[in-house]
Amino acid sequence: MPRFDDATVSSGPDTGSDRSVNGPTGRGTASRRRSGQIAVETTQDVSGLRPEVVTEVHRVILGWYRRQGRDLPWRHTRDPYAILVAETMLQQTQVDRVRPKWHAFLALFPTLADLAAAPRAEVIRAWAGLGYNRRAVGLHEIARTVTERGDATLPSTIDGLRALKGIGPYTAGAIACFAFGLPEPILDTNVRRVLDRIFHVSIPSGVNADRHGWAIARSVLPVAEDVYDWNQALMDLGATVCVARAPRCGQCPVAAHCVAFMSQPPVPMLPGFGDDLVPLSIAESVKEPAALVAETREAYRPTPVKRSPERFEGSRRWFRGRAVAALRALPTGGSIAVN
Repeated sequence: MPRFDDATVSSGPDTGSDRSVNGPTGRGTASRRRSGQIAVETTQDVSGLRPEVVTEVHRVILGWYRRQGRDLPWRHTRDPYAILVAETMLQQTQVDRVRPKWHAFLALFPTLADLAAAPRAEVIRAWAGLGYNRRAVGLHEIARTVTERGDATLPSTIDGLRALKGIGPYTAGAIACFAFGLPEPILDTNVRRVLDRIFHVSIPSGVNADRHGWAIARSVLPVAEDVYDWNQALMDLGATVCVARAPRCGQCPVAAHCVAFMSQPPVPMLPGFGDDLVPLSIAESVKEPAALVAETREAYRPTPVKRSPERFEGSRRWFRGRAVAALRALPTGGSIAVN
């Protein structure tokens, strides 16, 4: 179950074309102020990273992104509110489902003030088709909180963003970087997986894995004017190439520098095959519990609770969905009798 405060961003099979994805926003157009960093200690030992390797990884991944990155509509704006809406919708929802809903939602509520002034029922109605309605409720609460204190836009610092209920480290980093141009890292499941596979910096004993992940993400940031593209590139690489279960190592621009890839014995290359062949299939290397692979999952996810299989029709989720659908169908101010 995703959580609104910092759920995973999940991107679907939305492939990009051979063109720059910077759009009208461009890179380096916003000020490079650095204030209110994410509240994560960066004193963990990351000395195992070789600067020349990190620099080469920057060059290769940024070049790949600028040629083949996905052209997503929210990458053509620096409006903090529009980016907040996108990041909230993208929590556990595929890109292809979010595209039309993002445009429609912003057409109904073009500004933070418009969203704050809207009735809660209208906001939830506009959210139909995305699921997890508490994300819409949380977004509405953020808008009301900001406007009630007399502000017209979201805070421009990490600390200010994190002070808003419902905005966690990832969302704060994304808004700070993508809207305000701050050289801040982001860390979601895709980015963590990419960084872990490429660099494989062991977690020191007694160090929290999440804090260590943020420390690595910050330590490998490129120069400030490239941070926007770097963060977008890592998300694209994790969503389209360095995927969890069947990574497409044959298509990866940085395979030659990837510790996880280079540590695996090669497989024979057969005529007519190759693009998707993976040495020992990195994602299946659990036979020798490779810490090289990010998706060992235990480090990043709570142990799933075992539940008995539940038939969907007639389940609580089924009834809840029908109730929400009935409420959405009501006109503003309408009511429904409950027996």
